[in-house]
Amino acid sequence: MVRGELEAPPALRRFGSGWISGVLGLVLGLAGLGLVVALRVPGVFAMPETRSLYQDPAFRIGLQTLLLIAFALATLSLTLRSEKILGTCGVAAAILAVLLGGSDATAVAPDVTPLYLGLDFFVLRILFTGLLFIPLERLFAQHRAQPVFRAEWREDLFYFLVSSLLVQVLTYLTFVPARSILAVAPLTALRAWVGALPVAVQFVAIMFLTDLVQYWLHRAFHRVPWLWRFHTVHHSARSLDWMAGARMHVLEILVLRATTVLPMFVLGFSPEAMNAYIFVVYLYATFVHANLRWRFGALEAVLVTPRFHHWHHGVEREAVDVNFAVHFPLLDRLFGTHHLPGDRWPDGYGVQGHPVPLGYVAQLRYPFRRARAAGGGVGA
Repeated sequence: MVRGELEAPPALRRFGSGWISGVLGLVLGLAGLGLVVALRVPGVFAMPETRSLYQDPAFRIGLQTLLLIAFALATLSLTLRSEKILGTCGVAAAILAVLLGGSDATAVAPDVTPLYLGLDFFVLRILFTGLLFIPLERLFAQHRAQPVFRAEWREDLFYFLVSSLLVQVLTYLTFVPARSILAVAPLTALRAWVGALPVAVQFVAIMFLTDLVQYWLHRAFHRVPWLWRFHTVHHSARSLDWMAGARMHVLEILVLRATTVLPMFVLGFSPEAMNAYIFVVYLYATFVHANLRWRFGALEAVLVTPRFHHWHHGVEREAVDVNFAVHFPLLDRLFGTHHLPGDRWPDGYGVQGHPVPLGYVAQLRYPFRRARAAGGGVGA
């Protein structure tokens, strides 16, 4: 019933119908509930980096405000909408969060293990990127008919959840190759020189070096058949928006992160430069997948834009194996894979023939099935 309401036809989503307030009330109520759960059992559901935030009065005030807004919006939906499921669930989530302690919630269980699940990371990711990009996509959509809850939105939301919950494991495994290299070759003098450079210079250097590494790795994922079977999962999305970039097989995430992090970590860039890059690249990856029609003129020759990356996901033949760069289109120009025709956008997205099944588990298993005759790179 909730899914049916979220995916309601346009006539039932119009302003004043209670749909917008119902959706916001439900989302904010569930977000508040998730944060309260993390407050109650931080050793299981909270990242160490965020636990200090929970003692900040501003965070507690923000959480209380979030729950009040969720309750008010859900109540408004109950008043305006004939179908009450969104409002009821939003009110229930907000009330349950308050019953669990609300903004005054404290830990009820000791932290008995260094292992944790990043539930709070998931909530904060969704709130930050969703509240930033959904309004932009509603105002500046390239595909205007594409709703917020478009086809396969649940799969991509689940990818967000899994990558957030596994943030500890993914982070640890990501840095294993770099730490192994430094154990053999400490590179003390080089690392000291790089770390002493101005932070802005380090930031630009990180962008270029990681883009250079990931360009060739990305290209390999398209051209090597067994790697393509993993990367096909990412390309299987038939609609692009702010959530689509999260769709990525967990093994590809490990390989991609472990490889592209090598120059950033091994060469000794400062924590300030690395943290700034990690934040920017997260937003940038979301931005280039977003359903935005923005044009950037001459800047499109310098930086990757949504139209540039949308052509990488195009389903038509001319979009196969093009636009591998994440930051700088210059790399595609240098290596012969640049494609940005006039003012055109792709006619559709996905993989030719759409061989990837729906559902997270089926997509997790897909690369391990017997290789199809299509080979690598088709429909990229």
